[in-house]
This record gives sequence, structure tokens and C-alpha cells, in this order.
Amino acid sequence: MSLEEAALLDSLRVMHIFAGITWIGLLYYFNLAQAQAFAQMDPAARTNAITELVPRVLFLFRWAAFFTVVFGVAYIGAASSFIDTYWDTARFYNIAIGGTMGIIMASNVWFIIWPNQKKIIAAAQSGGTPEPSWGRSATMASRTNTMLSIPMLFFMVAARNLEQLWQ
Repeated sequence: MSLEEAALLDSLRVMHIFAGITWIGLLYYFNLAQAQAFAQMDPAARTNAITELVPRVLFLFRWAAFFTVVFGVAYIGAASSFIDTYWDTARFYNIAIGGTMGIIMASNVWFIIWPNQKKIIAAAQSGGTPEPSWGRSATMASRTNTMLSIPMLFFMVAARNLEQLWQ
């Protein structure tokens, strides 16, 4: 592998990690801080937070999920073009397990959490009452992502050290 190829792989890896840290950090914020705080807020304060804070955080959340997946897929694509046997390595198998969990999590963000949160935000902005099912669906997908984040991070971070698992 040339120096330029190694630099590209390192750059993709750093961008993937930065986007992932942002995404998982916001995921934990939603599940460990915001959910409990919203439960204790008076209705006016909660409505204000939903209309002002939540859209901004969700913007960062969904795009961090998107870019984490994009940079991860780009890394795998680049690695497979620079390393002839990459698809047959234990490192790839471990990354593929973590990456599959990451793609499931990103799908939850874009196709369950975000659409339901949009409805909740619109209801708060119009002075209406959100349907309880919207919050439940978003919460279940978010909690699922929180649980998947632990093994996903394990396989992604430990890929270099688990080579004997596949031998």
C-alpha cells in the first residue's frame, strides 16, 4: 500500500470515528439526559425545548448517523481496493458485524426516530398534542440503538484485536 493510500484510509477512519463519536454522544444525550429531564419539566418549558432545542440536536444526530455510515462504507471500499485480501481478513469480518449494527441503527434514526420526532415537533409548534404512539416508537428505536451501540462499538473498535476469533 502506498503512502497516499494509507493517508486516505487514515483520513476516512478519523472522519468515521469523529462522526461516530458525535452520533453516539447525541444518542446517549437523548436517552440518558433529555428523556429524564423532559419528564420532570413543566409543559411550557418542555414545549419550548421541543420547538427550539430538539430540532437542532436532531439535525446533528441524523447527519452524524449518515456521515458515520458513509465514511465507514468509504473506508471499507478503499481498504478493499488497496488490500487484495481485505474481504477475507478477520478484521473485515469484525468490522462487518459492527457495521451491520451501525446500518440498522442509522436506519432507525432516519426511518423511525426522525419521522416521529418531526410529528412531535410540529404538534408542539402548533400548540397541539402529539400522539403517544409517536413518542413510543421513537423511544423504542432510540433505546434499541443505545443497546446496539455497545456491541457495535466493541466490534468496530476491537476489530484489530479479534483476529483469532475467525481463525
